[in-house]
Amino acid sequence: MFTTSKRWERTFYLITWILQGSSFLVPRAYGILHRMHHEHSDTKEDPHSPHFFTDVWQMMKSTHHMFRSLVQRKYTPDAQFTKDYLPEWDRLDKFGNHVITRIAFALIYIGFYLYFAPSYWFFLLLPVHFFMGAVQGAIVNWCGHKYGYSNYDNGDKSKNSSPWGILLMGELFQNNHHFDSQDANFAKKWYEFDLTFLIMKVMDKARIIQIIRVI
Repeated sequence: MFTTSKRWERTFYLITWILQGSSFLVPRAYGILHRMHHEHSDTKEDPHSPHFFTDVWQMMKSTHHMFRSLVQRKYTPDAQFTKDYLPEWDRLDKFGNHVITRIAFALIYIGFYLYFAPSYWFFLLLPVHFFMGAVQGAIVNWCGHKYGYSNYDNGDKSKNSSPWGILLMGELFQNNHHFDSQDANFAKKWYEFDLTFLIMKVMDKARIIQIIRVI
């Protein structure tokens, strides 16, 4: 969807690790999974289609298994999923993906809650912080292919959801995204709004990134 300099790529990479923290997703492995998902959307080869699992937990367990295999390079995907550029930062990937690093982030979250939480009920939110990457993936891949409406016949079961697509910054306009995965703007109808695309346009104007194509 866009290009950027190596310096900015590393900057985004580092920020992504800090913000994802305990649920850091190695970009190379995530990128391969995402390409596989688009190529095999809602078929048995799709790494996370909700239509081949009894519940969201089984779907995410299967996705996690393949993700780990890709991170550890025990699984070799078809060449079509790796032939184009994938961001890699081997040292940061190993450090960010290490169990000690993840536990350290979890302890930071707990310490933050101990200091700032007005009630111990707020501690029930901690699992969401621990596994935010997986939570986001579960919502988008489960709900985005089961509930909502379709603007396009893509040959799969991808859906759009309003207003949830707006609240999730365009992520739940999955039918639109699967219609043209290279279009940076996930919103197509007048009542759909992609905040991420707006942010990307600002970054494009600032020459931080260069959006390749917008329809």
